[in-house]
Amino acid sequence: MAEQESLRRQLDEEKHTESSSTATSTHASDDLTSKEERGDPTTVPSSSQDGPGTPPDGGLQAWTQAFIAHLVIFNTWGYINSFGVFQTYYVRQLGHSPSDISWVGSVQIFLLFFIGTLSGRATDAGYFRPTFIAGTILQLLGVFMTSLSTNYWQLFLAQGVCTGIGSGLLFCPTLALIPTYFTRNRAIAIGIAASGTTTGGMLLPGVVEAALPRIGFGWTVRIIGFIMLAFQLISLALARTRVPPRRIGPLVEFSAFKEPQYALFAIGIFFCFWGVYPAYYYVGEYATSIVDISYANSVNLLIIMNGIGVIGRLVPPFFADKYTGPANMMIPFVLLSSISLYCWPAIHSQGGLFAFATVYGMFSSAVNALFPTALASLTTDMTKMGTRMGMIYTTIAFATLTGTPIAGAIVGSAGGYLGMEVFAASLLMIGALFLIAARLAGSGMKLMVRM
Repeated sequence: MAEQESLRRQLDEEKHTESSSTATSTHASDDLTSKEERGDPTTVPSSSQDGPGTPPDGGLQAWTQAFIAHLVIFNTWGYINSFGVFQTYYVRQLGHSPSDISWVGSVQIFLLFFIGTLSGRATDAGYFRPTFIAGTILQLLGVFMTSLSTNYWQLFLAQGVCTGIGSGLLFCPTLALIPTYFTRNRAIAIGIAASGTTTGGMLLPGVVEAALPRIGFGWTVRIIGFIMLAFQLISLALARTRVPPRRIGPLVEFSAFKEPQYALFAIGIFFCFWGVYPAYYYVGEYATSIVDISYANSVNLLIIMNGIGVIGRLVPPFFADKYTGPANMMIPFVLLSSISLYCWPAIHSQGGLFAFATVYGMFSSAVNALFPTALASLTTDMTKMGTRMGMIYTTIAFATLTGTPIAGAIVGSAGGYLGMEVFAASLLMIGALFLIAARLAGSGMKLMVRM
């Protein structure tokens, strides 16, 4: 009886303790709620304490980041995709081979991607703004020094190295912001950002075509520099990071390459970027030397190739968001880009060349627009987004560094333009096969899986 009485008392005490604890917890919760309602600055919502929370997937702040990314990509990729105009001009004025001149553009793209690991990790660590400011200064310094250049080595250092480093400090951090703001609308948001390549690729060659015969090379490039300066100031004023800094962590997360899907995707996109750019660099030269098109019309050809890209950069991402997912949508466009390059050798007329520029510009722009979204979908931890995206950018940097010079060397050899066209088309086809393997590694043989 004594033991039963003792046990009864012990149970009563435990019930009393639990009720007191519940009351205290309820009181604390009510007090916290009342503080939040009063806007007490000493309290922080739980989502802010634990992490960034669910991306808003819309709203003024989110879409503003897509807009400023559009401006940054106008200044980086729009300028790079306009290099075909400079390629033709430099070959004429400097007397260097097409392969020599293409190294200027290739180094620019290489540095844009290669610095992605450093700039992406700096963004994850909370240094977005200093990185952005440094990139702006170097990019504009390179553009304005290009306007003063008269020799090949000067152009190489200014347009290739200096502008390339600046672009690398801008591109990856800015693009890494978008996945932290969007989930369901991520592909269309990145498509809006990526269409900066189209607007830049249309406007900047147009500036060159209109201004170069009237005011000369120097002031033509300075006008481009002032346009870029205005866009960079707007971007710097509006850019906002959302994810808390991740101060501790490796510069390179090598364990990511142990994931079959991530590794196969990296290899596939390496081959894609190895083969996608020779057409942009050499279509103008092909037009003037093989089809006998005037320089002005060769510029128009590049403008069309870039301009039609607005369809490829917006429509496929829209359907990828709604129905298929970015990886499923990207693979067919890689295959179509490869097939269109295989058809290029059969074109020997001005009308056919303009048709090719339209088709290839639309297909290849879809590849460029969907690639960042497909890459972002391989990362679930938002605090590692910059690092893992930067790793892929650094990997494909070596593809962009060598792709167009190899293509130029083939043009200058016995292979000619035919060899260059088959070379680029085959690289894209190999890339498509690896991307298919990456998709199978992620979903198996299930065809109706959104990826």
